[in-house]
Amino acid sequence: RILAMAEVTKRILVTGGTGLVGRAIEKVVADGEGRPDEEWIFVSSRDADLTSSSETKALFERHKPTHVIHLAAMVGGLFKNIRSNLDFWRTNIHINDNVLHSAHESGVQKVVSCLSTCIFPDKTTYPIDETMIHNGPPHSSNFGYSYAKRMIDVQNRGYSEQHGRRFTAVIPTNVFGPHDNFNIEDGHVLPGLIHKVYLAKQSGSALTVWGTGKPRRQFIYSLDLARLFLWVLREYDEVEPIILSVGEEDEVSIREAAEAIAEAMEFRGELVFDTTKSDGQFKKTASNAKLRRYLPEFQFTPFRKAVKETCTWFNANYANARK
Repeated sequence: RILAMAEVTKRILVTGGTGLVGRAIEKVVADGEGRPDEEWIFVSSRDADLTSSSETKALFERHKPTHVIHLAAMVGGLFKNIRSNLDFWRTNIHINDNVLHSAHESGVQKVVSCLSTCIFPDKTTYPIDETMIHNGPPHSSNFGYSYAKRMIDVQNRGYSEQHGRRFTAVIPTNVFGPHDNFNIEDGHVLPGLIHKVYLAKQSGSALTVWGTGKPRRQFIYSLDLARLFLWVLREYDEVEPIILSVGEEDEVSIREAAEAIAEAMEFRGELVFDTTKSDGQFKKTASNAKLRRYLPEFQFTPFRKAVKETCTWFNANYANARK
């Protein structure tokens, strides 16, 4: 007798499904973390323009999700943010309002959105935790993006209080891994450094790192973050956001990150720090105490191993990765 397949009771729509985190979730699901009662649908900007309410509504009507992981956003590095704060604000406000409202109107049971540690107040005490999001203005360099992301938290509370919806958000620290944006001009620090090391190695020149190399960051490997996203979707029932991060003790300086990449890429040249370039915030240390209360045993991939895997992927996919 053939056993009937488990019935699909969860249809999980992932917006921004072809980005860094979306690809990581797709891989983790495919590698055995998915469950038989779950159907996963990964969509990108090719499937719908989420700044359009009608296209967003049509997307939800087409796929009829019961759950949503909302990753889609207009993102960019420090220098792109400084130039375009208004664009970052408007685009992200439209995307987030359309996704959350379509989810509400179509009866989605749960939405998990993705925030960023840059939303925290610029003037604060460390470590920052989930209670401090709205305690003061964010860093002025990316206020548009930061405020738009903060508004997801405000909106989640509104849907919970007025409509009893289980809409929540996670706050990852600096995510990196395969399928990242490795663009040197407007990507984030780690993928930008990986691309720079690659080019320095090709040309036999020194590696120039922007800034002093002293700022410290908590980096989370995209595949670790993906596993945590699945846990949040299935088990985490608070509306209040949760920080998804390695511990404070795992913070690394930009110099240490550059050295780890140089080692992984077998780069033998010199490291030069261009101190005429801005450092951004010196640190944004986040507490993962709340996560640890829920998941005391969770194992993060060691930083150097994760860097090595990311560099290996970049080398193998250079033609597509450098875009």
